Amino acid sequence: MTIPMSVQASISQVEARVASIESRLGVHRGQAMGAGTASGADFASVLGAAGTAKTSFGAKGSSVSKAQLDSAVQEYVGIPYVWGGTNPATGLDCSGFTQHLMRRFGVELPRVSADQLRTGTPVASLAEAKPGDLIGWDNSSRNNGADHIAVYLGDGMMAEAPGTGGKVQIVPVSKNPDFIRRVLPEASSVSGIGGVSQLGSTLSASAAGLSPSTPYADLFTSAGARHGVDPKLLALVAERESGFDAKAVSPAGAQGLMQLMPGTARGLGVGNAFDPAQAVDGAARLLRGHLDSFGTVDKALAAYNAGPGNVQKYGGVPPFAETQRYVQWIGARYGGNGRWT
Repeated sequence: MTIPMSVQASISQVEARVASIESRLGVHRGQAMGAGTASGADFASVLGAAGTAKTSFGAKGSSVSKAQLDSAVQEYVGIPYVWGGTNPATGLDCSGFTQHLMRRFGVELPRVSADQLRTGTPVASLAEAKPGDLIGWDNSSRNNGADHIAVYLGDGMMAEAPGTGGKVQIVPVSKNPDFIRRVLPEASSVSGIGGVSQLGSTLSASAAGLSPSTPYADLFTSAGARHGVDPKLLALVAERESGFDAKAVSPAGAQGLMQLMPGTARGLGVGNAFDPAQAVDGAARLLRGHLDSFGTVDKALAAYNAGPGNVQKYGGVPPFAETQRYVQWIGARYGGNGRWT
């Protein structure tokens, strides 16, 4: 049966809205999915898991501002505490919250608080702590080290998942931490950062793997630094989606440089999809959500093109000719070989 284009567009908008919500919450829907198609498996083996990319990207020193940290933390406030919880959709424990939050900034932490507070570099005292530092306490003998962890926000405040019956909250630091560790690069000095900013990156376009002649290279570099997405991948998506045309409109209604559907743009907080800075920032957040949900670059690209529901339905890159060509085209240029041309 052929599905009318109007129905397909409606379905795509619904899936895009779901994707944008998942991206904002960081929901991991792909954890229980099976292996992808043969094409997807090959692509994943070449590009590697998304976790590898984001860990190495964070290690390159992309800065994180206090405004970015505060904005991200606000998305977790009110999520219930659940012992052993690692999924914001169902609940988080203290180390699950910290791990999930830091992952958004390209830092992969161990699972438990004691190990998390052995990573990074030590900070001598709370007076020397900076926003984004991990702080923790050794309250019992059940762990060799810390058994509770929080994220310092500056000005004597912290974010934590407090314990049974509680919810993720922002509260004053009530007692001196036993452990303080710095895992994030130092914050940028750029001021006035909002939801869509011109935040500078500590990475140059060339260091990010982009040619100086790449259109909008600075936007791809800075958005990639903010959200832990390879700038080269963002640039390839833009090239495939619009040919770097910030005024492009598809027959289905996708708009701008990154071809965001209006519903997706609204869900991502993009007020104007034809503004390249807003579009690239929104697309980076959307791709970050897909990478977190599905775990590999090929599936994230497929979700961007065909919607996350189809990736989940087929357990990998769906068998749609257009989506297969999309993934293969970007794969060939990002890190694949002739099999994807």
